[in-house]
Amino acid sequence: MKILIVEDELQMLENIQQNLEKENYLVETAHNCKEAQEKIGVYNYDCILLDIGLPDGDGLSLLQYLKSQQLMEAVIIVSAKDSLDDKLKGLELGADDYLPKPFYMAELNARIKAVLRRRNFDGNNSISLGNTEIFPEERRVKIKSEEVELNRKEFDILMYLVANKERLVRKPSLAEHVWGDNIDQADSFEFIYSQIKNLRKKLKSHQSSLKIKAVYGVGYKLMVE
Repeated sequence: MKILIVEDELQMLENIQQNLEKENYLVETAHNCKEAQEKIGVYNYDCILLDIGLPDGDGLSLLQYLKSQQLMEAVIIVSAKDSLDDKLKGLELGADDYLPKPFYMAELNARIKAVLRRRNFDGNNSISLGNTEIFPEERRVKIKSEEVELNRKEFDILMYLVANKERLVRKPSLAEHVWGDNIDQADSFEFIYSQIKNLRKKLKSHQSSLKIKAVYGVGYKLMVE
């Protein structure tokens, strides 16, 4: 899962980033409205943590931008401005949650998981596709009730394909979502092939009903058979 933190307070940003990376999220950061809007315009995120008070404007303007562009990222407002008016305005503009500062990191983690569960998995703790069950919060996979060991990137690839089930996922989108915006510096997508190959091998060896179909030169589709 990929998260963008929009926060101008450096220590707070670093604390949140370190905490979320320990939870195995892919984390990117922006320090102001302009930088955040540039990233949102180019990259896709599962969740955006948004401070309202930013040095170059009101963070709520980013919510208005997301709404105007019909972008589907989940948004949690994380702000020291614990006013009812700001909270109501943020929720009216499409924010999924509002968490006032200061807060415990455990509460932030719980809010993120709850929002992603509502957004992506209809509020369920697990996803069942054919004979395969996936537990996103625990990063576990079972096939026919048998535990399957996946490394971090294999699991992230599987989750992205599940979120886009039976739709074509282009290689640049998959690479950027799983490896982050540093992917722009890569010369090729060779590193993806080995992860996909290993993931396919594990699914096949456990007789999973999930099949990763390659669309030559373009990308992949996850099919349920």
